[in-house]
Amino acid sequence: MVKDTKFYDILGVAPDATEAQLKSAYKKGALKWHPDKNAHNPDAADKFKDLSHAYEVLQDSQKRQLYDQYGEEGLEQGGMGGGGMAAEDLFAQFFGGGGGGPFGGMFGGGMREQGPKKARTISHTHKVSLEDIYRGKISKLALQKSVLCPKCHGVGGKEGAVKKCAGCDGRGMKHMMRQMGPMIQRFQTVCPDCQGEGEIIRDKDRCKQCNGKKTIIERKVLHVHVDRGVQSGHKIEFRGEGDQLPGVEPGDVIFEIEQKPHARFQRKGDDLFFHCEIDLLTALAGGQIHIEHLDERWLTVDIIPGECIAPGEVKVIRGQGMPSYRHHDHGNLYIQFDVKFPERLGGEDGEPMTPEHIRALESVLPPRKVPDATPPPNAMTEDFTLDSVDPTREQARARGMQSPDEDDDDMHPGAERVQCASQ
Repeated sequence: MVKDTKFYDILGVAPDATEAQLKSAYKKGALKWHPDKNAHNPDAADKFKDLSHAYEVLQDSQKRQLYDQYGEEGLEQGGMGGGGMAAEDLFAQFFGGGGGGPFGGMFGGGMREQGPKKARTISHTHKVSLEDIYRGKISKLALQKSVLCPKCHGVGGKEGAVKKCAGCDGRGMKHMMRQMGPMIQRFQTVCPDCQGEGEIIRDKDRCKQCNGKKTIIERKVLHVHVDRGVQSGHKIEFRGEGDQLPGVEPGDVIFEIEQKPHARFQRKGDDLFFHCEIDLLTALAGGQIHIEHLDERWLTVDIIPGECIAPGEVKVIRGQGMPSYRHHDHGNLYIQFDVKFPERLGGEDGEPMTPEHIRALESVLPPRKVPDATPPPNAMTEDFTLDSVDPTREQARARGMQSPDEDDDDMHPGAERVQCASQ
């Protein structure tokens, strides 16, 4: 997934654009916005500079991969901030040639001759379930890529049909002269004979399969081996399975593993964490819990009577976590308990606890703790009982409002009644 599409938007191409599409988009945009062709447009220089910078990044496979993953911030941290090629120099390298005038001295580069040594890398995110990471899996993933036309072998036409353009000597640009007052300006423009391609193929000689484009789109199915215990962010690389372009090495394909969230388990490294709710009786008197593991096994866990599981307590089952990558030693399974307390104790019909119930609890529970603070023998005491908290009523009190179930009879004896009279 591309983090930032700004450079692609400036060029007017999609994030999966090929080298040829990038090149064509830059060529059109650079000629359109070059300052010497837009003397009366003050915004042209900035647009030309932005266009050149975007192409400088995206035509370089390493810079493009860095930009796709981390955006402009990643480029700056990767050592590109402010150190790129000037827009005019890039224009010169792209179109080649030489000369004077406003465009003179800009066209001495050899982008056409040098070119990238390797096509760009295709990156994809492969989302995998925790079950598949636990057991391992082979995924069949399909992608579309550019390959050299099998009929013309990436030439664009039959043998001898593709010729260097005589009008521009294969550079794609032609030198032109124009007079501006007393001065004669020398500039370059797209060759009208080859439309900037530097090559000429007669329509009747074009390859019927690729229509002279030299590449076609092919669907490729790759078998991605997801090893047991891999972590999110792990990359699986297929060298030479990316785009193909004439005169360069094929690019690579990289799949980055992304673990999907799981409904029952959380993973931290090679350990698994499980949240379990039990009732108070099980927490005190023991019982069993059952956990469905990632390989369809069910783990039966005994809680020993009298062990007393406290709310929030964490226990561990060693060796039942995730397999470690490549070594396949297992981490641990940690269980955090949430003890569900009953709303009240007593008889079956909601009756209060009897003395027998209390004595039964006192016989198995530790003795009551003596309060830290007790009234002195002669102190005046007053008895109270606890009420349940009604959130609605408490929120109304906090806002200074009267709760719906409160009436005037509950007013403080010293409070005054105020009656509104209408005239």
